[in-house]
Amino acid sequence: MGNRTYAVLGTGALGGFYGAKLQKAGNEVHFLLKSDYLEVSQHGLVIESKDGDFTLPQVFAYSDVEKMPRCDVVIVALKTTQNYCLPHILPPVIKDDGVVLVLQNGLGIEEEISQIVGNVRIIGGLCFLCSNKVAPGHIRHLDYGQITLGEYTSNYNPTGITEKMQQIAEDFQNAGISIELAEDLLLGRWKKLVWNIPYNGLSVILNARTDELMADIHTRQLVEQLMYEVALGAKSTGRSIPESFIQTMLSYTIKMKPYRTSMKIDFDESRPLEVEAIFGNPLRKAETAGVNLPQIRSLYQQLKFLDTRIIRNS
Repeated sequence: MGNRTYAVLGTGALGGFYGAKLQKAGNEVHFLLKSDYLEVSQHGLVIESKDGDFTLPQVFAYSDVEKMPRCDVVIVALKTTQNYCLPHILPPVIKDDGVVLVLQNGLGIEEEISQIVGNVRIIGGLCFLCSNKVAPGHIRHLDYGQITLGEYTSNYNPTGITEKMQQIAEDFQNAGISIELAEDLLLGRWKKLVWNIPYNGLSVILNARTDELMADIHTRQLVEQLMYEVALGAKSTGRSIPESFIQTMLSYTIKMKPYRTSMKIDFDESRPLEVEAIFGNPLRKAETAGVNLPQIRSLYQQLKFLDTRIIRNS
């Protein structure tokens, strides 16, 4: 076991789950919380999981980032709608030669973080996780859990497998979390969008679960068309997504348990939607390269309307 110290910024369904697994395996983990701070500081974290339930009666819990120690690895597990907080909360907790591990959806987030903290390594993590927070400090892990890690460099040039990626992967694997290492973070991010763009967007606009979208011939065709458009976006940044990958994603979703996407859950609970990270950033990247993605733009415009309404009413 490494003696790296971890900080978790955003102790929700994702950050709480992975942070708790790391602590259970013997790592020192520090958790930043907002609404759940009192509950977690007094009673710890409760994890219900298909891999076995466990409770951590005591955790290092903080409501103020200035009280946290500087850590070797800072896990950013906030929703991207909260990323405006990062210039304030990230610099105080990261060691000078530390690693920021970005466990968020979407595209271009590593670039934004590199503007905030210049002297650190940034690793992007793509999480395949079905997990919900069911009460303060209480997380229910339903399925999956693996993470794909890739290191960020300016302009997203592929880095190969770095030593830092391997060290962090080892800590996660020791905690029972399966890890894949990617030589090309940008390609990994686009591949994740092949699933995220159609299912997150359509689940909100059409008020449907994944199984309903796949059962209807019209929406199934639309999902597939959107996936090919994501591949077109990837191509505009010099990344190739094979047709076989798209077909695999379609058949994988047909076999999946009926699933309410993370954006649908946010929408149902009247929380701001991650429209810019998942839709806006990829659109702008493609447009910069002179490529138009009309179906994704149509989803983006509809989601912006719904998101504005949520923000106005909250």
